[in-house]
Amino acid sequence: MDAGALEAQISQQVITALKLHDAERTQTLRLIKNALKNKAIEKRAPLTAAEEQQALATMIKQRRDSIEQFTKGNRPELAAKEAAEIGVIEEFLPKALDEAGLCAMIIEVITEHTNATGRAATPKDMGPVIKAVQARLAQAGVRAEGRIVSERVKQALAG
Repeated sequence: MDAGALEAQISQQVITALKLHDAERTQTLRLIKNALKNKAIEKRAPLTAAEEQQALATMIKQRRDSIEQFTKGNRPELAAKEAAEIGVIEEFLPKALDEAGLCAMIIEVITEHTNATGRAATPKDMGPVIKAVQARLAQAGVRAEGRIVSERVKQALAG
């Protein structure tokens, strides 16, 4: 996608949501559009596709944190609203890699790392392995939450 294509797509979705009188979706789409616009202003240049994805991933992370807080605070209606927003935001991100696929990718990267270094991977190799996994995710055009990647790599290196 070229610069601005995602913003144009979201603008089109806003118009559709307005016509359907879907207030919640309209509001979430506007939040996404504003977040992207603010990021571009902050950067003082159009965002790349990777930067757009990073901004959307940040929005999802913020909403997951909010869901956790609302759940602890016994506010299920607010948690449900945040969950609905996550659903809309995820429409504009690449498909998330499932747990099994992520674990397989991590094992593959660890094996390659072990072959390259000539020694068994240890927890000290966590940084390079995570970096390689994230590069492989980007190359495959899929995504996985950083926290989950980190946890799975840590488990794989420990066990």
